Amino acid sequence: MIDINIDNLEFHISTNESSYIMKVLPSGHLVNIHYGSKIKHRENLSHLYQDFNCDLGNGTNYSPQTESLNLNTLRLELSTSGKGDYRDPSIQMEFMDGSRVADFKYISHEIIKGDVKLHGLPYTHKTEDSDNLIITLHDEIKGVFAELKYSVFPEEDVITRSLELINNSSNNLIVNKAMSFNLDFSDSEFELITLEGKWIREGQINKRKINKGIFTIDSKKGVSGSNHNPSLCLKRNYTTEESGECYGFTLLYSGNHNCQVEVNPHDYTIVQMGISPFEFRWELKPDESFQTPEIIMTYSKSGLSKMSSNFHRVINGYLIPEKWRYKNRPILLNNWEATYFDFNEGKLLNLAKAAKEIGIELFVLDDGWFGSRNNDKTSLGDFFENVQKLPKGLAGFSQKLEKIGLDFGIWVEPEMISVESELYKKHPEWAVTLPDRDPSFGRNQLLLDLTNPEVIEYLYSSLKQVFISGNVKYVKWDMNRNISDTYSNYLDPHSQGEFNHRYILGLYSLLERLTTEFSHVLFESCSSGGNRFDAGMLHYMPQTWTSDNTDAVDRTLIQNGMSLFYPQSTMGAHVSGEPSHQVLRTTPIESRFNIAAFGVLGYEMDITKITEFERKAIIKQIEFYKENRELLQFGDLYRIKSPFENNISTWMVKNRENTSAIVGYYQKIQEANMGLEKIRIPVLDPDKEYVVSNRGQYINIRHFGNLVNDELPIDLKINGIIHTVVSNRYMLLQEIMEEKYFGDQLTEIGLLLQNQFIGTGMTPKTRFIGDFGSRLYTIHLA
Repeated sequence: MIDINIDNLEFHISTNESSYIMKVLPSGHLVNIHYGSKIKHRENLSHLYQDFNCDLGNGTNYSPQTESLNLNTLRLELSTSGKGDYRDPSIQMEFMDGSRVADFKYISHEIIKGDVKLHGLPYTHKTEDSDNLIITLHDEIKGVFAELKYSVFPEEDVITRSLELINNSSNNLIVNKAMSFNLDFSDSEFELITLEGKWIREGQINKRKINKGIFTIDSKKGVSGSNHNPSLCLKRNYTTEESGECYGFTLLYSGNHNCQVEVNPHDYTIVQMGISPFEFRWELKPDESFQTPEIIMTYSKSGLSKMSSNFHRVINGYLIPEKWRYKNRPILLNNWEATYFDFNEGKLLNLAKAAKEIGIELFVLDDGWFGSRNNDKTSLGDFFENVQKLPKGLAGFSQKLEKIGLDFGIWVEPEMISVESELYKKHPEWAVTLPDRDPSFGRNQLLLDLTNPEVIEYLYSSLKQVFISGNVKYVKWDMNRNISDTYSNYLDPHSQGEFNHRYILGLYSLLERLTTEFSHVLFESCSSGGNRFDAGMLHYMPQTWTSDNTDAVDRTLIQNGMSLFYPQSTMGAHVSGEPSHQVLRTTPIESRFNIAAFGVLGYEMDITKITEFERKAIIKQIEFYKENRELLQFGDLYRIKSPFENNISTWMVKNRENTSAIVGYYQKIQEANMGLEKIRIPVLDPDKEYVVSNRGQYINIRHFGNLVNDELPIDLKINGIIHTVVSNRYMLLQEIMEEKYFGDQLTEIGLLLQNQFIGTGMTPKTRFIGDFGSRLYTIHLA
């Protein structure tokens, strides 16, 4: 809801649990009064505005007509430099006369209904009844308008913001910095949470107390990057998962970004997010406009889980393509770790047949199907099939998969070009290279220049043909290098500062065309795993390959971290072989599934070579996932205990009706003689009775070594022929539990777990978890 007090020029944006209030000062500047817990709207909110009413020592007064007005102490919605505000500005421009001072004042506002599309950029979709507020500010001297755009999602407690600059003058101007938003808080009692990382170690939670000065995370890679995800959380020191105040922000952008928190000498906290000013220089001609990316922001007074839920609901309900909102995602088999580049059609079909037998729904052909691609040095940019591997091409192969009963998915890396390719022979100028320097390579490849419309047209027509010929139902869109040698042979010299942003605009335009034309295709974004996991990509592709690391232990950290801002339905999660190809760790196949189940499930292993034990276990895993798919992919997620701080971590997904839930329990290291445990379950109906049971899991008798002979009538030679045959086939069912609890008992006391193995023997109720062990517990109404 948006309420406006016209007489006082006060704007009150409210959601179910939050208020965002702004006011126009007599000077014309737009300031923030309050963002936080919801308050009732009243006809006059002026008394809530707070500022100094006297000169501040060596401070700079704004003008002789505005006594004691110091921009440096105002909580400005749009901040500039040169008129007494010495904090980092949210926009910086350079004008034809060489001046760099801008000063924006209120001129008008309007409320509009429905979608507010952003020129060439991703955005959250609005309903016909959605409220949008546009406040127009004007620099009268320079003839530049700034439109501040606010949209509200009341049920999700989310507000989105962006900025559009419009050059209404008769001269060109240069935009050197244009943040999507500027937000000031009146105190600095916050801790900052960010997601840091690197390849195969994305989504690591980093907490710190903020202090005076400027703290920045950014990307200069040309992609949003795994080093610093374009998201921030400000929380109070006392805030936990289930209680306390916090604010969350995430940027809908996939390129160079800048996310900044500043604490000024007056203990104000200023948050800015947007396109990085690094190597950014945008020429704005008369009557042209520049639109910044949208940000999603949310407030929670009920802890981090509620903040995450707000993000998850707006992403699932309003950001991803309409076709895939709350639509169950298929279970896939990807051939990459099974074959890498070494495959032929026969090997692929054997994998496909085995996949169908265990319940897989979609077969994904990864890298190596095109050109002369037998390693990572050739053929990127060529979209014709390798007929030595696929004699009848994609069409013939997909038809064979259809007869088996599987849908067909394919891997592509459209943004790249290999020097050893037919495309490079024809168009070397399409590669991103500097005219006077040898290029730097990443994964033996160069980047295609997506600022060039000819490149976009080539990719569109080539990919369209691939998708049609293969009757493709799923696309894994990869991007395995960062941008270097930043230069476009298409752009003129004085426009090279626009390259990074124009590259992203080119990418978005290509994705818009393809995902619209092939709306029935499930697109998954990938960039060496999570190097481009951001809300901007989710506007076009409803899920992202979270990490190239499929190790179960590391995935608890990665998926836990990413869930702060992104729902589990956006996280590709695969069960891979053993040992892990990334860390050479061996984990139980049941744990690999129990972690991947809290995402979009897939398998990535040679299932033609697994043991009978593993095959039977996978069949039961897939049966369980299909029975609970909607809950696992779209249920409200709660991080009960964090893997970053505990040896044992727990997650829960719950439906909105409070009738079903699943709890994941993950242990890193088996400790000796552990005490009794319980899991307190959040937010169930207190007066309703629930049945709690665990998913039936199986353990290989190899875990028990010689101890297995204590339970057998004969002695088996450990690792002998008979022992090997039995261990590869016999599925030892672990403890089974089924108990009834009332909701308040689970919430206030907790789910009481049977003791773990403590060295004095096993009973039918003893839980043997072991190193890297896990359990899933289901909760349903009795």
